[in-house]
Amino acid sequence: MGGNITMAIFCVVLAYFIGNISPAILISKARGKDIREEGSRNAGSTNMLRIYGKKAAAATLIIDIIKGIVAVLIGAYLGGITVSFICADAVILGHVWPLLYGFRGGKGIATSLGAIIAISPLVAGITAVIAFTVIAITKRVSIGSLAAAFVVPFIVWKAIPDFLPYVLLIVILVFIKHRGNVIRIIKGEEPKIKL
Repeated sequence: MGGNITMAIFCVVLAYFIGNISPAILISKARGKDIREEGSRNAGSTNMLRIYGKKAAAATLIIDIIKGIVAVLIGAYLGGITVSFICADAVILGHVWPLLYGFRGGKGIATSLGAIIAISPLVAGITAVIAFTVIAITKRVSIGSLAAAFVVPFIVWKAIPDFLPYVLLIVILVFIKHRGNVIRIIKGEEPKIKL
């Protein structure tokens, strides 16, 4: 029993530090700057697109998704399904509040998508379709992200109810990190994305 708990703790801590890996910060610092001091000051793919272009944004998006997948799969392999659910939350917490970068990270959307892909590709696919549809209509990534975050608990509730408490934490984190976006949306000041 003690070994199982130790392994579970190891998986969760590892997931958190996988979340600390920030391609946005690493890429921008390789160019002599810090993305957290530019544009929207968010260490995510949308800000990378605005500041450094499509290639940097694509690299950021892909790596952030992969780290969500990897953290959950490690948790599932070493600790089982419940540990994988906890690892989903841990990797997103690590992305949003990374110890290695002074607790200033991204907003967690791509990493959340990666974690959900590893848990249920079907849920992830439905959620992604909703997000991209809303983004295509509104031309605002934040609105698509928030729409997907709002809907995903209902999808999880029907598809994998055991994951619901864990996905609710993810949704809370997403809305906390997007509170500035919500204010700008209400004021009609949220910028559109240009692809």
